[in-house]
Amino acid sequence: MPAPGHLRPVSRRSTAELIADQLRSAIMYGTLAPGDQLGEAELSSRLGVSRGPLREAMQRLVQEGLLRSERHRGLFVCELTTQDVRDVYVARLAVERTACELIMRGNRGEALARLTPALEALAEAARTGDRDAMSDADQDFHRTLVSCSGNGRLERMAQTLLVETRMCLTVMQKVYPEPGELLDEHQRILDSIVEGDEDRLLELIASHLMDTVARIDAEHGTDA
Repeated sequence: MPAPGHLRPVSRRSTAELIADQLRSAIMYGTLAPGDQLGEAELSSRLGVSRGPLREAMQRLVQEGLLRSERHRGLFVCELTTQDVRDVYVARLAVERTACELIMRGNRGEALARLTPALEALAEAARTGDRDAMSDADQDFHRTLVSCSGNGRLERMAQTLLVETRMCLTVMQKVYPEPGELLDEHQRILDSIVEGDEDRLLELIASHLMDTVARIDAEHGTDA
């Protein structure tokens, strides 16, 4: 099985959406790194697709803010500053807070059933101490959390924000929580859903996300 984020040929019946998924994954895992230029000829060859759907896929990522277009130069993977990281987390808070409100007004049992294995995966990653595995499990927990809201638009917004979060790891490496701390924070979030304590849940999701912003500000300065 190809490693996460590595490009591989796409079947002939694949759509621009599936091509966009591969490019998004490649950006997330650094196969396409911040600042890299995307060449149509090379990518169409590597993916085994024609340039038409490839262009459509790349334009989707431009709209998502993962690629930028430079006149007479082409498309490049966006580079994120510390301010971008702050903005990503503020946006994530808006999305995830709303998702939490919907969960508490909806099927908490379903949320428990789906978030429990996500938390178990995070616990396993924390035991290994593998930062990449922890980041993947962390993001899967939050992706599942938003999915449990039942709102497809929130899911789409969360997907782009989580890709950007993964791109931020070089900026965030020194401020990423320790394994035990990360696991405890997610356990408390799940516990508050089980207990039906909406106020506590909203407080926890806010502190969980904005604590990262505070750590970045402390590490890099608020004017970085």
